[in-house]
Amino acid sequence: MTTTTISFRTDKTTKEQAKALYAEMGMDLSTAINIFLRQSITDNAMPFRVTRDKPENIAARRQAERHEGKTFQSVDDLMEDLSHA
Repeated sequence: MTTTTISFRTDKTTKEQAKALYAEMGMDLSTAINIFLRQSITDNAMPFRVTRDKPENIAARRQAERHEGKTFQSVDDLMEDLSHA
């Protein structure tokens, strides 16, 4: 099998985070990208669902990551709040 080179651009942070992630999985970026490409061919599509999040979902995820928002002392309190939503 002959190989060829693909060149693409990404920001430095993304590259370094991806390299670290895949290194923990025992592979380099080239291997990970090849897996992505081969799975795309197998699926005849992207190997994952590409969607655009709704703004309220993005806001909720950010709120959760920052540990903001309502907290509850019990499941009953949570359920009570949900029943009034």
